[in-house]
Amino acid sequence: MSGGAPQLHLKTRLFTGIVILSNVLGNFFLGWGLKHGETSLSFSPVGYIAVLFHPWVTLGVGLLIVWMLSRMALLSWADLSYVLPVTAVGYVLNALLGRFLLLEQVSWQRWAGTLLIMSGVALVSATPIRTTRPRAVGEKAT
Repeated sequence: MSGGAPQLHLKTRLFTGIVILSNVLGNFFLGWGLKHGETSLSFSPVGYIAVLFHPWVTLGVGLLIVWMLSRMALLSWADLSYVLPVTAVGYVLNALLGRFLLLEQVSWQRWAGTLLIMSGVALVSATPIRTTRPRAVGEKAT
């Protein structure tokens, strides 16, 4: 293991947490703002622009921007085949927040799907973060 490997693992775990939390909270606040806001959406773009200024919607959009930027950073050093399944735990958290905080009805089929996602996350999280060698600047893929 190289000297930078522990730092890479710590950085990857930190950014994985940021990706998951910013996605889950961003989606939650976006949903909360749209369900509890005064503005209803229609086919008019004016409604969409107006709803962006609702504080919860704005917070949700801001967190989703953080999610996208941190996900881009994470994907720059960890394999896609690791990042996507591990960050899928966000789907589980979204289902839980939807059920218990937004009071949505979640069918047994959705809970079963959530259990399958958690199983996949557990399997993938036991694998190495990076299985490919980083390429040097100017090196072509083989």
